[in-house]
Amino acid sequence: MKCSGYMAPEYVQQGFFSVKSDVYSFGVLLLEIVSGQKNNSFSQLEHNENLLSQAWRSWKENRVLDLIDSTIKENCSITEVMRCIHIGLLCVQENVADRPTMASVDLMFNSSSITLSIPSAPPFLLYSRSEGGKSFSENYSRETESVSSATRATPRSTNTISMTELYPR
Repeated sequence: MKCSGYMAPEYVQQGFFSVKSDVYSFGVLLLEIVSGQKNNSFSQLEHNENLLSQAWRSWKENRVLDLIDSTIKENCSITEVMRCIHIGLLCVQENVADRPTMASVDLMFNSSSITLSIPSAPPFLLYSRSEGGKSFSENYSRETESVSSATRATPRSTNTISMTELYPR
């Protein structure tokens, strides 16, 4: 099973692993949940980009609402979902030192009074072929090109949310 879309770039490229590698993977999963798309099968034909580059572009262009899965938009607080995207982008920053710790991520989720820092660009941004851009990572580019066209045409999945609230006895 190929899962380099979830692996931190420093691990994929240099074999370097740290606690921030898990933070990166968590950020990818968070963005997948919010968008209803998988990072390793995401494709916008006109832009040829992955989920991280789509999320980053939406963030930079102040169009974050476009990234949110329509089923989530109908049932959740948009403010909370946008905070999740913000936290997800903080988790997938290219510079390892810029990524928060999981303890910080937990604090960000549990305290809305905490001001979140501005994220920097994630790695593996794929630019539009019409703009003449190329992938930052040949390894990632080769993997995304190997995804079949049938997978690329897959519509958004319907994610269901179940909430469990625990109460002491």
